[in-house]
Amino acid sequence: MKPLNLKNKFLSLICFVLLSTYSFSQQGNVAINQDKHITVLLDLKKELNKDETSSERYKIQVYSGNRAGAYSAQEEFTSAFGSWHPSMQYETPNFKIWAGNFRTRLEADRALKKIKTKFPHAFIFKPKK
Repeated sequence: MKPLNLKNKFLSLICFVLLSTYSFSQQGNVAINQDKHITVLLDLKKELNKDETSSERYKIQVYSGNRAGAYSAQEEFTSAFGSWHPSMQYETPNFKIWAGNFRTRLEADRALKKIKTKFPHAFIFKPKK
């Protein structure tokens, strides 16, 4: 029985030594050297992207159809509602007239109520881009 006990002690000692060597982890410090203006540029980029993201904005579609109708609807919209500048978009096979760039749904709803007096088929949406 003694050789078995000695074997167990020896295996336990080997396991202890192996486990203790793997249990000590290394520590280190990372130093990042970068230009001081990079953070300023990143903040500016965030601001620009925040303003340009149309996914946070609402638009109103006034017209969808052929090119001649789109030009006509755009002129009619501009003369009736000068404060919201319409833009023409082309999505195969239709030309679309979009107006406004509203921050909230409430703001878009108020504008839609006025726009529907001239364009009864107008509706609010959020552009995909």
